Amino acid sequence: MTATGAIEATGARDAPAGPWWWPRRRSVVLDVSLAAVSTVETVLEGLDFAGDTGLPTWAGLLLGLVVGPVLLLRRRWPVAVVLVSVAVTPAQMGALLGMVGLYSLAVSDAPRRVIGLLAGMAVAGTLVSGFFTIRQDVGGEPDFNPPTWFVLVMAAAVALVVTAPPVLWGLYVGARRRLVESLRERADGLERELSLLADRAEERAEWARNEERTRIAREMHDVVAHRVSLMVVHAAALQAVALKDPEKASRNAALVGDMGRQALTELREMLGVLRTAEGASGRPSAPVSNEPERLVAVASKAKTQAAGEAAGAGGAGGSWSEGSGRVAEAGAGSGGGAVRGGATVVTAEPEGEGPSLAELGDLVGQSRAAGMAVELSVDGAAGEAGYPSGVEQTVYRVVQEALTNVHKHAPGAEARVRLAHREGEVAVQVENGPSERGAAGVGLPSGGNGLVGMRERVTGLGGVFVSGPTEAGGFRVSAVLPGR
Repeated sequence: MTATGAIEATGARDAPAGPWWWPRRRSVVLDVSLAAVSTVETVLEGLDFAGDTGLPTWAGLLLGLVVGPVLLLRRRWPVAVVLVSVAVTPAQMGALLGMVGLYSLAVSDAPRRVIGLLAGMAVAGTLVSGFFTIRQDVGGEPDFNPPTWFVLVMAAAVALVVTAPPVLWGLYVGARRRLVESLRERADGLERELSLLADRAEERAEWARNEERTRIAREMHDVVAHRVSLMVVHAAALQAVALKDPEKASRNAALVGDMGRQALTELREMLGVLRTAEGASGRPSAPVSNEPERLVAVASKAKTQAAGEAAGAGGAGGSWSEGSGRVAEAGAGSGGGAVRGGATVVTAEPEGEGPSLAELGDLVGQSRAAGMAVELSVDGAAGEAGYPSGVEQTVYRVVQEALTNVHKHAPGAEARVRLAHREGEVAVQVENGPSERGAAGVGLPSGGNGLVGMRERVTGLGGVFVSGPTEAGGFRVSAVLPGR
């Protein structure tokens, strides 16, 4: 409602809107009916008033026709309706106009002081008009001559009966409407909030699904890609020695077959874990699955077996030393070449399952056995408490992937691995010089995700990762990780 007492035209839900200031069409019908009844009443009372005061009949008729239709404005300007009813009270006109006007004023959002002031004016006007009317009517009865206080009490009773019920009823209805509107707004707010929470929950679920896909893709890469790459390397070398040394070719063909069967076994284990996870996700109220940890365990076990086989293949013959180094290269590529799902995900093996800093010597030895000129230097020593397993595994994976990249992109280049134990942190750097033989290799594809995977692993633990070419034409990879 405005400062003048105008009620805002707000329609009910799912109801056809009415014209002008009416919220609904049925409100138009109600107000027009009330205005018609009020007009008939004021016209008749105007004619009586004109006859009593000696005014022309047309003046009383015109006054009634002007005052009665004012009731049409009760929803828009209730203050004006009440003022008109108070103004015509001395003429004993507009009883319906006054009561409906007071009710409309009390229902509206007008300030309480305005409602009290106008209600007091209506009571006063009715009291004065009723006092003189009752006194005049009583004066015409010669047998009944009541005292003045009795006439005053009767007039006050009439004034209260005419004005109090509409005001009280209007205040009650207005308060109830405001309460319903408040509850409706609160319900709408809760509905919007629940919708927003549902959208956020769906986004979080989608993010969780992408994260799980990323973790599963990385672990499957670690399990399968290493053995498949090893099979590719051995098959290429087998083709080269098949005619020269059939006995050695036969032995290594059997080795390729064993690797293939082991790769299929490990792949079946991984798929079995995934099927179990899918079955658990289809059940309602299923607890949080620990399948990613099982995947990690399977992958770690497979990588440990593959590393041992790679070392054994390197010692089988001089012609296979380079192939075993390339096997190590394929296994190293599994550390950071997983497809990313858009979110930064760091996957580390469980405690006691993944590699550690103590295995860096073996890792460097595998690359050295493959023909790479690689040097390992360690500065300082780890504290008595050591480093968290996630930190040691990440350092191992960075070195592994960096050496893999040297095998792939810089064959024949010299490499140097530096490990430094500092106060509260551990640093690692792998640097290689320019390639001496160009980019020739066994044709292993590169996914281009190795550096991305290393960076995600390091930054996920709060470390710093830097990589880039050197001035001498080589490449350098550096990482610093917190020791706690």
